[in-house]
Amino acid sequence: MAIIVDNRQGKVVVPAELLLLLEKIGEFILQSEGYPPTSEVSIVLTDNSYIQELNFTYRGLDSPTDVLSFCLRDDVPEQCDDHILGDVVISMERAREQAREYGHSLRRELAFLAVHGMLHLVGYDHETLEAEEVMKKKQDTVLKHFAL
Repeated sequence: MAIIVDNRQGKVVVPAELLLLLEKIGEFILQSEGYPPTSEVSIVLTDNSYIQELNFTYRGLDSPTDVLSFCLRDDVPEQCDDHILGDVVISMERAREQAREYGHSLRRELAFLAVHGMLHLVGYDHETLEAEEVMKKKQDTVLKHFAL
């Protein structure tokens, strides 16, 4: 499994340990969901300005958000051996703000956002109460696995 973490921002310091944690979270979710070892996901760490542009372009919302997921699976024929699933984009500024707001560490908030985004990539959503409960249980399972 290839989890490519790309830190494209310089406003929040992201220690190497956190980058490694994001890779491990991605690998754990893909393995748990039965994805093949050739699967690939990119996790992009960015700032509020860039994620706001993405949010406006793809969702019509002109404000920064914490995490966005861009799934590529629908565009790839099933018989194709290319298992690039998509991208998870996380605003490090929002992650830092939310960590302070919720009273926990940046490590925990960043992990939560990565889990949330990854679960969207593999098909979970929170459009209905039932789907939200399923996704929340999955999130909790992953966070507990990593002692978060």
